Amino acid sequence: MMAYLDVGGKQEPIMSEQQDTGHGHGHADGDAGHGHADSHGTGHGHNAEHGHGHGHGHGHGHADGHNAGHGHGHGHGHDHGRGPGRLLAGARHLLTPHSHDSADKTDRALETSDRGMRVLAVSFAALLATAVVQAVIVAFSGSVALLGDTLHNFADALTAIPLAIAFSLGRRSATRRFTYGYGRAEDLAGIVIVLLIAVSAGLAGYEAVRRLIDPQEVRALGWVAAAGLVGFLGNELVARYRIRVGREIGSAALVADGLHARTDGFTSLAVLLSAGGTAIGLPLADPVVGLLITVAICFVLRDAAREIYQRLMDAVDPHLVERAEQVLAAVPGVRRVEAVRMRWIGHTMRAEVDILVGHRLSLVQAHAVAVEAEHRLIHALPRLTAATVHADPDGPAGTDHHAPLVTHR
Repeated sequence: MMAYLDVGGKQEPIMSEQQDTGHGHGHADGDAGHGHADSHGTGHGHNAEHGHGHGHGHGHGHADGHNAGHGHGHGHGHDHGRGPGRLLAGARHLLTPHSHDSADKTDRALETSDRGMRVLAVSFAALLATAVVQAVIVAFSGSVALLGDTLHNFADALTAIPLAIAFSLGRRSATRRFTYGYGRAEDLAGIVIVLLIAVSAGLAGYEAVRRLIDPQEVRALGWVAAAGLVGFLGNELVARYRIRVGREIGSAALVADGLHARTDGFTSLAVLLSAGGTAIGLPLADPVVGLLITVAICFVLRDAAREIYQRLMDAVDPHLVERAEQVLAAVPGVRRVEAVRMRWIGHTMRAEVDILVGHRLSLVQAHAVAVEAEHRLIHALPRLTAATVHADPDGPAGTDHHAPLVTHR
């Protein structure tokens, strides 16, 4: 049975007996290559700008839908979130017209960044208030442990600054130098946060050893214990808030910052336990517990460092790759999925895929297959904003369409 795709407002068959016109590529980002078929018009029922294309070649002349060569189609996408809001977004997607142009995606990215900035502002205020309360108690208790915890909370509040800078940079448009935009600034901020966690672990260990060597008398133990409890609860609430939102918007840096807040909560808990131990006549309880908390902080450091390392190395969940392969294999006209490459850029994702199509397709038909493949990927994968789809022909037999590139790979 013949399969069809909507091309330029009319149904085009996937297979035809037309002359072989080469092979086409669908690119979400205008990448210079052999030839580009830029899609315009009204596409597939979502007010999308997919349709027939015109070409502008780079070394192969102009591809206008009839000429042979390599074509590149420019797809468009939109972002889908997770959680309860996804159902509402899906309903709006079905019931209201929407466009796939870059303006809509930019608005969505700004909305996500606004949410990240709101998290930073709320957590900064909460941690600052917690530190101020603790500082007041430090003034009349003379607790060195509580002083260290107070400084810790001030430092944790300050971690909002590099993240705020990263989110602000992420709002900026791509340039000719930074062609993918500034989304990776979030990952750089994550490195700073990992370093802060490492410093926290070092300070916690240092304080624990120092208290073993030189125990300190603590006054107003009840107030010290209360301050430790306040510090623990404040940090834990902020940590959960940051981690939850960071995972929802796909920000590894915000998740790492939440883990850092959790380390400070452990330090506050150590203050609470040390105050209790001192009250029952165990002066070494504070440094011993402090050493145990240092070990716990090191485990948090390991998790945060691993997450940022994987992001910097362009690691993705293998299940996402499997899902992309399943989606592509189901696209009409796709004979085989050759390769799938994915990467995170800040809290959005990009993909590059190679597919095999029939060699008798026209340039317009190959372009339509590439656009449909990108469109389905954007709908199926959370936070995927664009995909570069490279379509290779499956023949004629014995033909290597990439022979000129063999020595360059």
